[in-house]
Amino acid sequence: MAEPHAGRGAGPATVLRHAATAPLAVFVAGVAGAGYLYGTNPHEPGHLLPQCPFRYLTGLLCPACGGTRMVYDLMHGQFSAAWHDNRVLLLASPFALALLGRWFLEGVRGRRWRPTLSPRAQAMVLVVAVAWTVVRNVA
Repeated sequence: MAEPHAGRGAGPATVLRHAATAPLAVFVAGVAGAGYLYGTNPHEPGHLLPQCPFRYLTGLLCPACGGTRMVYDLMHGQFSAAWHDNRVLLLASPFALALLGRWFLEGVRGRRWRPTLSPRAQAMVLVVAVAWTVVRNVA
């Protein structure tokens, strides 16, 4: 007699443990967020968009402040406005998208991928973030 579950597809627990599940979930969440943002102008008040906790507490711009406006402007073809919103984040965006793409491709291949940064690279990222924070709050 055959087992009752023989021949069926993978169960939910197996699917959730697949290496592509997390990057796919991040991608889907990003697409959903972009879909909402496309029709929501963050340059105007009164929308359901998160506030920057750093700016809320200190009144200063953090390294990522302006990122929501930047993405909105990019989706609407306003490249100079996106540049004005957050130059450093705009320049870093292709690298972040490349990391997401690599994470997803490795997941599809069944491999878990976790990028690692050397201590030197971590220090460089921290120095750029602090310098950008200072520059945008002083200028």
